[in-house]
Amino acid sequence: MPYETLLYDTADAVATITLNRPERLNTIVPPMPEELEAAVHAAIGDPAVKVIVLRGAGRAFCAGFDFGGGFHHWDEALTTNGAWDAGKDFSVATSESQGAVPRFMSLWRSPKPVIAQVHGWCVGGGSDMALCADLVIASEDARIGTSYSRMWGCYLTGMWLYRLGLTRAKEYALTGKPLSGLEAVEAGLINAAVPFERLAAEVHERALQLAAIPVSQLTAMKLIVNQAYENMGLASTQLLGPILDGLMRNTPEAKSFIDLASSEGVGAAVSRRDAPFGDYSQAPADQQPNPRNVVAAEPPSERR
Repeated sequence: MPYETLLYDTADAVATITLNRPERLNTIVPPMPEELEAAVHAAIGDPAVKVIVLRGAGRAFCAGFDFGGGFHHWDEALTTNGAWDAGKDFSVATSESQGAVPRFMSLWRSPKPVIAQVHGWCVGGGSDMALCADLVIASEDARIGTSYSRMWGCYLTGMWLYRLGLTRAKEYALTGKPLSGLEAVEAGLINAAVPFERLAAEVHERALQLAAIPVSQLTAMKLIVNQAYENMGLASTQLLGPILDGLMRNTPEAKSFIDLASSEGVGAAVSRRDAPFGDYSQAPADQQPNPRNVVAAEPPSERR
């Protein structure tokens, strides 16, 4: 099927899904969640595919949900007669057929293993998406965080909570501070971090290793691990998260935040939010992803 927001390619038993809005740092807009789920289902249904790789084109994996222009591209799901509709918001957000989180969770539910290849910014909803993968491999200079912890959001998939222990989960939930790829490995949030120049090769090598294992064996091992975490209440967490996210997007402070983003640009809003912490876009250049680290948009099969 044709995709608006991503690319889909298969080669060497690996399906590669590339988020493809590089001019907007692959921020999430309709129909990206739907297309992500469709691409995952395409890979699941392809008997030649044994492993899925998720990555982003350009200089970022995904910089979260796109709230430029007042977030109006989500109006149909969130508003009635121009005003926030709390009932519609939580109904859509928690719906298995409409919500973004259930669509991100297609990565989790896929019987075939998923590797997230993270570089540049992987923040907000982008981090929620990446952490639904089975393995997360990042460039050392990537920045992974939930800046919405400070304003205008709440954990969606809950994967930050399940990948971190209580001590660190509380710290990052309350501060929203980002981690570099190396720091994310140390915290136990992701699996590995390598120099950007090595990232694509590292992910490909790991994908081929997994592809050497029978699909039934991969499915069984993924299922038993997933089931253990689902028994810990994952579904309940994912029900509450999107509801709280909707509430946090509509407090007086959150409305001021989005109004500033609409009138003066997203940069002005995030500058005010992050300046006291000196991180994200307000961090020194050596504490941000290297802007020269760019992933080409063309599928891997076309580069061989």
